Amino acid sequence: MLRISGLKKSYRNFPVLTDLNMNIEQGDVYGLVGTNGCGKTTTMNIICNIIPKDDGEIAFQNEGVKIGYLPESPALYGYMNGFEYLDFIGACCDYDGDIKARTAEVLEVTGMAGSAKRLIRGYSRGMNQRIGIAAALYASPDLLILDEPTSALDPQGRAEVMEIITRLAGSGATIILCTHILTDVERVANKVGILSNGVMAEEGTLQEVKRKYEGVVALFVRLRYTPGAADPLYGIDIVERAEVWQGGATLYAKQGVSEAEFFYKTVTTLAENRVLPEAVEFRRLTLEQIYLGVTSGRMTPRAY
Repeated sequence: MLRISGLKKSYRNFPVLTDLNMNIEQGDVYGLVGTNGCGKTTTMNIICNIIPKDDGEIAFQNEGVKIGYLPESPALYGYMNGFEYLDFIGACCDYDGDIKARTAEVLEVTGMAGSAKRLIRGYSRGMNQRIGIAAALYASPDLLILDEPTSALDPQGRAEVMEIITRLAGSGATIILCTHILTDVERVANKVGILSNGVMAEEGTLQEVKRKYEGVVALFVRLRYTPGAADPLYGIDIVERAEVWQGGATLYAKQGVSEAEFFYKTVTTLAENRVLPEAVEFRRLTLEQIYLGVTSGRMTPRAY
């Protein structure tokens, strides 16, 4: 549906996108992730033709692709109620069907039918997001772009918005979900792109991205917390990187270290220092761990 090649964008002399490549197929739910300020929203705004690109190509498979866009903080008219606002959206986008019927439909899809007579200024943040999604869906877009749709929501609001996205994904919608909440991506996306330093550092299906890092050996160690309990873990010479917290650590082995050697060396080191671990186990890397490793430059897809 959409191919982006060599996309570049700078603000004054500050480069945000330096050589971005991105591919989205029909029916993809594409999780676009990256650190704050890495260019996610800039990319979305360029796709929507809200701001111009400096260079590069954005090619849609077909002409006349309709895009629905929910910005991170949708600006709504508080003096309108839900019905009035969505009727207004229908008029703005020249909806050629029955506006009243379509308004009722998108209100039902987003779970806002029961609140549509209330003034928008009395809505919660989660209700604002759901009305925003209803507006983005109004013209039955070919591509739906959601920029941080669950940002700053309480757990209930986040769950409600994610349920809407799950239903849309199940219906075959093509969605770009721009977020920094990795569990949301793992829940609904079939494809992920990790944006870092102005380029797409990783892109593929969730299974493909995780498979690339299967060779990274990660050992989880849980400790009963006492001052200095984790200190011995810093001195293990076959550890490439350690993520240490109060109750334990996740250790990553250097290249060429087997699981057996890694396990033995870790347990032996703890025993020599009279530290009794509560649990020591190998774990598959989560998307969050891959993301943190890729964006920090401390992890590459290599076989061990």
